[in-house]
Amino acid sequence: MTQHDFTARIAWTGNRGAGTSTYRGYDRTWDIATPGGAVVACSNDPRLGGDPALPNPEDLLLASLAGCHMLWYLHLASVAGVVVTGYSDDPLGMGESAPDGTGCFVKAVLRPRIEVAAGSDLTMADAIHAQIHAHCFIARSVNFSVEVAATYVEV
Repeated sequence: MTQHDFTARIAWTGNRGAGTSTYRGYDRTWDIATPGGAVVACSNDPRLGGDPALPNPEDLLLASLAGCHMLWYLHLASVAGVVVTGYSDDPLGMGESAPDGTGCFVKAVLRPRIEVAAGSDLTMADAIHAQIHAHCFIARSVNFSVEVAATYVEV
């Protein structure tokens, strides 16, 4: 095994001047910075006092899962000779919350819309999804089920 280190910096940006002296006296906003990447402004889930205009940790986890799946799909499609010309996804993450406020993801459904060259082998294009979970760093790291409900458009 080869070890891979990933780094990021998060910085809370929600101090209104009095820190966390009162529960409602601070914003649930923060920034993510990664080496060489753009700073991403984030917040908490709006149900927990966050800014609905900013991504929250749950949004980011779901987007990371879908992004990893997409990148492996493109790679494996290229190897298999399936020409992908467009790819978008509207993933759905399903979570549960306990009465004490704790929660977790229980399932994610990736819903990619994949454009392939006319005459592509759609059976092969669909079979690629079953291979991805063995490769995707994020999918291999989560403890909830990940399903794929793909649609294909020949262009």
